[in-house]
Amino acid sequence: MTDYYAHSGHRPDRSDWQPLPDHLENTGQLAGERGAPMGLRASAQMAGRYHDFGKYDPAFLDILCGRNLRVNHSTAGAALLAARVPPGLRPVAEIIGYCILGHHAGLPDRRNADSSMERRLEAFRDPIAPEISAAAAPDFVPVAHELAAVTRPPPHRGFDLSIAARMVFSCLVDADFLDTEGYYAVLDGRQPDRNWPTLAEKLPEWRRAFDAHMARFDPNGSLNHLRAEILTHVRQRAAMAPGFFTLTVPTGGGKTLASLGFALDHAAHHGHRRVIYAIPYTSIIDQTAAIFRDMLGDGVLEHHSSIDDAKPGAEQKDKLRLAMEDWAAPLVVTTNVQLFESLFAAWPSRCRKLHNIAGAVIVLDEAQCLPRKLLMPTLRMLDALCAHYGCSVVLCTATQPAFDSRQLRQGLPLEGRELAPDPTRLAQKLRRARIVRGGDMDDAALIKALGETEQGMVIVNSRAHALELFNMAKAAGLDGLIHLTTRQYAVHRRAIIADIRRRLDIRNPRPCRLIATSLIEAGVDLSFPKGWRAEAGLDSCVQAAGRISRNGEWPPEDSTLTIFSTPGRPTPREMENGVRTMRNVADRHPDLLAPAAIRDWFEDMYWNAGPKRLGQPLVDQMILGQTGTDFPFRTMAEAFRMIETTMVPVIIPGDAVAEEAIRQLAFENVPSGKLARNLQAYTVQIPARARDALIGAQHASYHQPELRGNQFCVLDNRALYHPDTGLWWEHADYLGAEQSIL
Repeated sequence: MTDYYAHSGHRPDRSDWQPLPDHLENTGQLAGERGAPMGLRASAQMAGRYHDFGKYDPAFLDILCGRNLRVNHSTAGAALLAARVPPGLRPVAEIIGYCILGHHAGLPDRRNADSSMERRLEAFRDPIAPEISAAAAPDFVPVAHELAAVTRPPPHRGFDLSIAARMVFSCLVDADFLDTEGYYAVLDGRQPDRNWPTLAEKLPEWRRAFDAHMARFDPNGSLNHLRAEILTHVRQRAAMAPGFFTLTVPTGGGKTLASLGFALDHAAHHGHRRVIYAIPYTSIIDQTAAIFRDMLGDGVLEHHSSIDDAKPGAEQKDKLRLAMEDWAAPLVVTTNVQLFESLFAAWPSRCRKLHNIAGAVIVLDEAQCLPRKLLMPTLRMLDALCAHYGCSVVLCTATQPAFDSRQLRQGLPLEGRELAPDPTRLAQKLRRARIVRGGDMDDAALIKALGETEQGMVIVNSRAHALELFNMAKAAGLDGLIHLTTRQYAVHRRAIIADIRRRLDIRNPRPCRLIATSLIEAGVDLSFPKGWRAEAGLDSCVQAAGRISRNGEWPPEDSTLTIFSTPGRPTPREMENGVRTMRNVADRHPDLLAPAAIRDWFEDMYWNAGPKRLGQPLVDQMILGQTGTDFPFRTMAEAFRMIETTMVPVIIPGDAVAEEAIRQLAFENVPSGKLARNLQAYTVQIPARARDALIGAQHASYHQPELRGNQFCVLDNRALYHPDTGLWWEHADYLGAEQSIL
């Protein structure tokens, strides 16, 4: 009888090669273990046991022996299940088939594309010995029962079943990778470090650490007393049944720590497997993760979406890098982009973590920032995670986005149970400023207004406008002038913010006139006596108002955020609807900081947009019909992009830490993932064409491309980075010529 192998070893006699039956059984068992907490053990086991069935093709042995052949080993298992499935259970075979077909190339579409399930199965010519196929005995009945248990009647049925397929796929690709990794680890005498503690193991220690941290705050003073009241009320609600929650607390009310306290207590009550804290801005994820690590110690994983760009295969796998693949850590701090684009992804590397999202407490910080163009699929996904996969979701924000409005509901039970004590009362108690409408203000008027106050901020809608305004204010000789922009790398911005805080210290105040973009509107703890904000959506205006008298340093009647329009500067297209709706709401609500005004604004935004512009067509694509499934996984993954951008990173060698990390790019034994993390805070995102121009003019270059590929683009001409305004990439060709003359 012919011997069949999954992976080749080192010995010519094949005594250290992995037998194919062993790999299929191991993968099935590992996948089943991952599927069991979701009620998908049999489904994941079936996917694991048949994923590499195509390696029974005799030609695959020739590949393992070094012959240059191509064998499609990812189709045979799906074809076998499609041929064996009993009448009436065709969708079951298709769900597992999607996973098997995609375990290397990614989840396919059902039809249309050359790589679709339909075309691959039609083109398949079975090379496997009949006796091997005849010995296979897939049992579809328990799989059908499992899939039925995580699928609701219309309008949920198709979308729910597509999520079940994603979860089974996650179990499969994680199990396949782990068994392969384990085989080669033994063969090579190494042991990957994947030993993260479970959340259950960490909770007693973490809850004690959380209590000790909160006990340090002085209970005296009205603000700290109110924060303590909010925290106590929130934690008292942790025993409530899992599901949707809202936490509506105005800026300065301590909602970040309150939401963490709830998540830890809620997990302790209900056995959740991890806490996932998702943040909309990469600019503040590191500081949130640092707060949690300082408080709780080890077990906190920080995962930026941009770290996924690290070159695969070019590094030794370190523990943090491994954890980013499957989110095995008990507390994950990540971005909305990483969380939701993974949930809608097709590629195995992105989907490995999905089974570890199941059973999590998911805190969405600044929940109002979820992109409206993808709102319907995002809410459907959150609903399914709560309904079928043991999750709880906390929508945490000062401007609750009215996800329970009639425009969004469409059969979804999205009424969140409020955790905060009386948000309307909190809005009054935590009121530190007023929003007033200032009409038209050109740049000269803004500079005049700034010149009339020792301390103030101006927020505009583009970094180009911010830069022009700053240069004009600088020419006017304003004292204490500061520019904050995404042209600056994160470490530099943190230093600028620290300087702003020192200037704003009421015990020793100094002139501080800030010109910035919206990057300071969330997660940046600054407090000005007054400010000006270019017209934007009401959610942005309320966030900006949170930077005015944040801690009650100045009387509310004197603490104003003035909303102005910019004559001669059109509103950015993507903001037009929000500005128009804000004006309409302002005509109806004299107090724009009132919860009723904020809810009114969100409801109008959703109603004006309509289901199509909120992403409903993406939900409707997932069809379960009489003839089976029609799931365009690949198409949806390409369409579900939370950030449409051609921005790319340039590394700024801004200090000794960055310079050392850049130097270590030449060291083959230093993992690319580690260097990517070290350099993340030293990058500036610029347009792709601008980076190409910088490289063409020899102002920047890819360092160590032979070892790292075109991954680490470093600014070589440091004169293009200015201490006050950041990176200037405009006119790179001209600057190159000018400097050559000099």
